[in-house]
Amino acid sequence: MCGIVAAVGSHNILPLLLDGLNKLEYRGYDSTGIGFLTADQTIVCERSLDRVAQLAEQVAQKNLTAQLGIAHTRWATHGAPALKNAHPMVSNSQGVSLCLVHNGIIENYEVIKAELTTAGYVFTSDTDTEVMTHLIHQYCVSGLDLYEAVFQASKRLKGLYAIAVMRADEPTKIVGARQGAPLLIGVGEMGNYLASDTSALLSETRHVVYLEEGDVVEITQTGHKIRTIDGELIERDIHESNLSADAVSLGRYSHYMQKETFEQPEVVANTLEMVSGAQSISPLLFGADADALFKSTQSILILACGTSYHSAMVARYWIEELAGLPVNVEIASEYRYRTSVALKNTLIVTISQSGETADTIAALQHAKTIHKDLDCATLAICNVPESALIRQSQLRFLTRAGPEIGVASTKAFTTQLSSLFVLTLVLAKVHGRLSTVAEEEYLHQLRHLPAAMAKVLLLEPQIVVWAKQFVDKQHALFLGRGIHWPIAMEGALKLKEITYIHAESYAAGELKHGPLALVDEHMPVVAIAPNDALIEKLKSNLQEVHARAGQLYIFADKGTFIAPSQGVHVINLPDHAGVLSPILHTLPLQLLAYHTAVARGTDVDKPRNLAKSVTVE
Repeated sequence: MCGIVAAVGSHNILPLLLDGLNKLEYRGYDSTGIGFLTADQTIVCERSLDRVAQLAEQVAQKNLTAQLGIAHTRWATHGAPALKNAHPMVSNSQGVSLCLVHNGIIENYEVIKAELTTAGYVFTSDTDTEVMTHLIHQYCVSGLDLYEAVFQASKRLKGLYAIAVMRADEPTKIVGARQGAPLLIGVGEMGNYLASDTSALLSETRHVVYLEEGDVVEITQTGHKIRTIDGELIERDIHESNLSADAVSLGRYSHYMQKETFEQPEVVANTLEMVSGAQSISPLLFGADADALFKSTQSILILACGTSYHSAMVARYWIEELAGLPVNVEIASEYRYRTSVALKNTLIVTISQSGETADTIAALQHAKTIHKDLDCATLAICNVPESALIRQSQLRFLTRAGPEIGVASTKAFTTQLSSLFVLTLVLAKVHGRLSTVAEEEYLHQLRHLPAAMAKVLLLEPQIVVWAKQFVDKQHALFLGRGIHWPIAMEGALKLKEITYIHAESYAAGELKHGPLALVDEHMPVVAIAPNDALIEKLKSNLQEVHARAGQLYIFADKGTFIAPSQGVHVINLPDHAGVLSPILHTLPLQLLAYHTAVARGTDVDKPRNLAKSVTVE
């Protein structure tokens, strides 16, 4: 959610800032802007409610260059999408001129705004960001330099934020700070940079420093310095990112979502590399202390949001069936606002693609608090090794999905599912519920999984035909039973996210308890039909739809013997994957949503009102 790029360089940094914003478009935004310092030490700001390309045209018309600047993509929280609320925010009076970009939410902005209004500051936007800008300006007017002003202001701010600030009369530096929202330093040969995401800096550097909570940083052309929340100057390690420019380019695909859908066999293979090459499965995959912590585990608590929550629901079926441990799955954004029962020896699992999801981080902190002194352990399943979620957990498992640009998650979801199945097997083994024969068979299935996924993706031409029949629909139902019900939920989420078709999912047995009233000849009903113990029950549910003229679109396994007929459309998957079937059935649902969105002409990778990394509550 939102994106920051800032640069101090020995060359013209405007192309770099605009390229960085292009790389951050995947995070979702409804306005964008850039602020830079001209040769005569004048701050110039350009803002747009259009795409980054429009902003680039506005900047090009100025025909200016700059060696210092900040840029931003904004996803509206405080204040509607409007030019007056777009970043950068400027504070210019009493001989001090500065501008600021901000990700996050300042919770105590109203109190500070009242103080600043009394002090004579005039507010022109509806944002909490402008409050922060004027607060830092007030400290600067009092005689502090920018670095010290940001440090003092950070002591007053409550909430989540990542910021980059520049001041006209300090033309060699940019100051940044983070609390709860991601911000990193890029260390380059021709300058130094700040960004929300490594991908924004790949054209200049792959060497990054990850800032910790409460850090305040000053970057110049030749270096940087970091102060902790306690005011201590500190050096943090420089890491070399394994991202490449190719990883965030479209290549031969029309959209990132399409590219990332077809990357899934590869990234699942990467995620399972340490497992598929082994003869047995080991707790060490999750950390040096995992064996002891897993042995003492008596129950599981999984915290996640959105797509990650759906992966957690699948994991509940796996873990309870194979490992015999009770599992509680909680929506992270709701969990800390209710009174819950903390159980001794609970394994607290958090799932997040970015590892910076504000609700999930807050839920983890709450879970730690209420499980204090109950011998509990924490495990993060995440795609980003230096993320806040990873750093705050005892154990970890990296999904190795690579950068996911499309807002609608695809490969992050299937790599999460793969990781959760590995966790299931390890827990089952540690608790004596996994025989050697079963372990060998499950490992064989995991080795075969990427190839099986590749076969499912070959169904794309058939799915394109179905998508054309969804173009004029306004509503859709998705049905699944048992472990495939969460997959139906994920399918409905994908359709609504990128096509704007209202879609809902139900456990198929619930049809007659209400949703059947919605079914008529205009209502497409998408069903997942695996060849499992519930297939006959599902067939009965599908007959209920068919009898009421509902249009059925069924993804069926081999051996289910569901034949197409009038109003019954069937695509047969190449094979049945047994316990891993949910992963295979995910792929055609992603393709159905994608091709429907393409046919409807929506913005597939950047759907309206949505952000990729939700770093605010």
